[in-house]
Amino acid sequence: MKIAEALMVRADLQKRIAQIKNRLGDSLHVQEGEKPVEDVFALIEELNTDYQKLECLIQKINATNVSTLISEEKTLSDVLVTRDILLQRRTTFASLIEKASVRVDRYSLTEIKFLLTIDVSGLHKTADILAKQYRELDTKIQEMNWKIDLLD
Repeated sequence: MKIAEALMVRADLQKRIAQIKNRLGDSLHVQEGEKPVEDVFALIEELNTDYQKLECLIQKINATNVSTLISEEKTLSDVLVTRDILLQRRTTFASLIEKASVRVDRYSLTEIKFLLTIDVSGLHKTADILAKQYRELDTKIQEMNWKIDLLD
C-alpha cells in the first residue's frame, strides 16, 4: 500500500469513527418502554475496533514518514512540518490582511482617526509567496505519497 492510499484509509476511518459516535449518541436515550435503534454495546465494540485500526495505521504512516529520506538531510516528516508551518504563516498573513482591510469610518471630524501601521500590499505579496511555497511543497509531498510504500 502506498502512503497516499493509507492516508485515504485513515480519512475514511476517521469519518467512520465520527459516524459511529453520532450513532452512539442517538442510541443513548430512549423513551421508557422503547428499544434503542441500535445496540449501544455493539457500537462501542465497532468504535474500539476502528480506533485500534486507526492507531495502527497512523503508527505505520508516521514510521514511514520518519524513515523516508526526501533529500540527504530531510525526511518526509521534516517536509510535512515545513508544509504545516507554511500554512500557519500564510493563514496568519491572511488574517492580518483581513484585519488591516477593515475600514473604520468617522462620522465627524472630532472622532479619532486610525491609521494603518503596515503596508497591506506588502502583506499580500508575502501571503502570495507563502501560498506559492506551500502549493509547490504540497505537490512534491503528494507525488512522494504515491511513490512510497507504507512500512509494515
